[in-house]
Amino acid sequence: MYVPPAFRDDNIENIRATISSARLANLITATAEGPLATSLPLFLDAMEGERGVLYGHLAKANPQWRAAPIGEALAIFMGPEAYVTPSWYATKHETEKVVPTWNYIAVHAYGPVEFFEDNERLLDAVTRLTNIHEGSRVTPWSVSDAPADFIGAQLRGIVGIRIPVTKFEGKRKMSQNRPLADRIGVATGLAASQEPRDQEVSIVVPTLA
Repeated sequence: MYVPPAFRDDNIENIRATISSARLANLITATAEGPLATSLPLFLDAMEGERGVLYGHLAKANPQWRAAPIGEALAIFMGPEAYVTPSWYATKHETEKVVPTWNYIAVHAYGPVEFFEDNERLLDAVTRLTNIHEGSRVTPWSVSDAPADFIGAQLRGIVGIRIPVTKFEGKRKMSQNRPLADRIGVATGLAASQEPRDQEVSIVVPTLA
């Protein structure tokens, strides 16, 4: 990922927050047949290994797990993102030398990928993933709510994913390279949008000198 110095984010807490808040990730592997990608939820066990370990699963019918990966896998997590119109820049009214851009937060995680079929490990992975996403519900659903034989049959249709992270790349492109007046204009414009995603980005744009 191309990360200019102004947008580089090495803060591990920011990186973990982006991963945990991402509803969906993209898992990419290079293979002899070409690159393969799957959109899927992943979670980070930050306590395992030096940088943490990503876990998830994909359908056994998905060919990605059968194609031997070349090098490390790449997991991409996207945070808040929004289109930025140059109309919000104070600089527009001064010089007109402005163009549109996009503000966004992204994390790339790299590591060797392991695909596994062991029933006990699969059950642990899907249970932990379910608990993460059900935890905020008033009446959370649990894997144990379903009949054990039914869950067993479902597990036979998936393959687990384990990626010990070797490197994180964090990018936080939030108009940091613009003058203060432009950043204030961006934050104000996004906050006034009717699009919830724009409003979410407005909070992240730095508006202090």
